[in-house]
Amino acid sequence: MLLTTKKAAKYFVIFLLALYFTGCSSKSYYSSSSSWSSGSKRTYKKIPKEKIRNSKAMHRATMRSYVIAGKRYHPTLAKVNDELNGIASWYGPNFHAKKTSNGEVYDMYAMTAAHKTLPMNTMVKVDNLENGKSIIVRINDRGPFVTGRIIDLSNKAAHQVDMVKKGTAKVRVTVVGFNARIARTAQEKQETATVGKYYVQVGAFRRYEGARITKNKFKMILENNYNVIIKKGQFESAPINRVWVSGFRSEAEARDFRSNNDLHGAMIIAE
Repeated sequence: MLLTTKKAAKYFVIFLLALYFTGCSSKSYYSSSSSWSSGSKRTYKKIPKEKIRNSKAMHRATMRSYVIAGKRYHPTLAKVNDELNGIASWYGPNFHAKKTSNGEVYDMYAMTAAHKTLPMNTMVKVDNLENGKSIIVRINDRGPFVTGRIIDLSNKAAHQVDMVKKGTAKVRVTVVGFNARIARTAQEKQETATVGKYYVQVGAFRRYEGARITKNKFKMILENNYNVIIKKGQFESAPINRVWVSGFRSEAEARDFRSNNDLHGAMIIAE
């Protein structure tokens, strides 16, 4: 069971569904090694420069789990310097001027990319391990939904690392910032994306003492792997003290924690 401490309006749900089906499901079987090349004489619609979408509503919507071709994906939080290696592909003309998964308009001439789980507006450095070239791009879409591929670059970004003709390349992806900013200060380099937080509720008590005892119990069990907090609130017009385990970087991690600790009835709260 998943609850939210701030109820999103219905149109956010509609917004999410529409964006996933228009922004990413259509790329599920797209081959980036298309016949289009930089020498093509075709012309494409010029995309007006628009403000980057970075609202709390957008982040709440795009950090929810989603299903493509029968597989469920769980967007996750990230830290600066997180790395992953894999195959990059690119997408261009077939999606130019269409909606991306965060509601922007895809511009194949912009330095952007699609990733299956990173928060929108995460900044990543992409190193082409085959030729040593590198770029920095902003995540504003979901994909690629092809086995083995970890990032879908815009056409311009793919040109910058010289992989358009081949279609794919072995790459290293490194998180370098959030919210469309590159981390430069020591404090920024310690950041974790904060567009979504997940908790597992392990108890709720009218008396604060009961919550305190439960908190201490779980602190001993967890051995500092996660934090345990007491969240004061109201329930049925009376005070309530909820005990939450925090520190999960994704809904999937919270679900795994609940399952592995026999907390099958515990609620997962997204905030």
